[in-house]
Amino acid sequence: MKRYITVLLIGWLSVICVAQDSLRIRLDSLLCHPMFETSQVALMVYDLTADSALYERNARQTMRPASTMKLLTAIAALDRLGADYRFCTRLYHTGTVIDSTLVGDLYCVGGFDPMVSDGDVNAMAATLRDMGIGCLRGNVYADRSMKDAVDYGEGWCWDDDNPLLTPLSVGRKDHFTERLCRELEDNGILLDSVQIGIGRCPAQAVLVSVCSHTIDEVLERMMKMSDNFYAEALFYQLAASTGSKPATAGDAQRVVRQLIRRLGLADSHYRIADGSGLSLYNYVSAELETLLLRYAWRHENIYSHLSQALPIAGVDGTLEKRMNKTAACGNVRAKTGTLTGVSSLAGYCTAANGHALAFCIINQGVLRGQAGRLFQDRVCTVLCEPWGNNELYNDHTAVVP
Repeated sequence: MKRYITVLLIGWLSVICVAQDSLRIRLDSLLCHPMFETSQVALMVYDLTADSALYERNARQTMRPASTMKLLTAIAALDRLGADYRFCTRLYHTGTVIDSTLVGDLYCVGGFDPMVSDGDVNAMAATLRDMGIGCLRGNVYADRSMKDAVDYGEGWCWDDDNPLLTPLSVGRKDHFTERLCRELEDNGILLDSVQIGIGRCPAQAVLVSVCSHTIDEVLERMMKMSDNFYAEALFYQLAASTGSKPATAGDAQRVVRQLIRRLGLADSHYRIADGSGLSLYNYVSAELETLLLRYAWRHENIYSHLSQALPIAGVDGTLEKRMNKTAACGNVRAKTGTLTGVSSLAGYCTAANGHALAFCIINQGVLRGQAGRLFQDRVCTVLCEPWGNNELYNDHTAVVP
């Protein structure tokens, strides 16, 4: 019986080795394309089920991650803040209500919620109306003290369409107090010589209303649509979680570095500049992103929320039109990344043998983003197909144009 079990075990291991050898051959074949004579690639594939690396090519080289940087932000946020975290914008008042007139000031306290809409501001104004207030005799102040006054991220290109990093916005625009005043009037509240300004909310102010959105709501748009404003909002929640006020990008960077050290990696080997990947100062490795994906997968409280937010190949988000009619369609869940000269993809898929895989692919120095995307799609297709008995991809011209 022992001999029989030993024979079975040896046979099973042989099958695994053959399959892994086939995978390596096929990925090596893809990497022989002439595009890599003028560009660089970092690639790592990790078998989460077996807890072992399957394939590595330049996995430790630091490269610009583009929007796969959002994976670092999302995982660090779910790890530190928790899945029950909410983004909040608060309205306070000072003074007293005399004969339906509020003799005092309103303070709009921003918490860098990227989802605040006109409807949310209207609901705040309606709360004041429902309190029986028909007139405001005071001023309306914007409290932006949650974060510093830096409007843009470190290393952002000046000629990009960059989001303004304000902690108090509505519809992404920095006109919250103006919008609130219009909504107050629309709700029948008279503004008696009201002025708009910027000020810190006093400690004795009375809470009127809270507008909030869940971290899942923010993650969905941040990851599915690669929304940079949402990513920076989450980045500054990390910063605020340190207790710093105003919060800074440096505070968030330290939180991400703490997580990197917990992975067993040296945080000094990487450069963390922002939360969205817009910065040209970000430098990470395929190994770092893959091990972060492994960390998330091993923590269900992180993975369950991260995985549902990731784009699905051939289904939605930034992967809706990619990998259609391949084994990767509906299988791959991954974050895309695109900057000039950079194309990246990192996430999860399930191999034909049922094993869960994590992977990261960073193409750098590619003048045409489509070339990087087609290479990544081919890698994902290989990962999702059976490894042991398919023909090898030797026609390199079929990989990318």
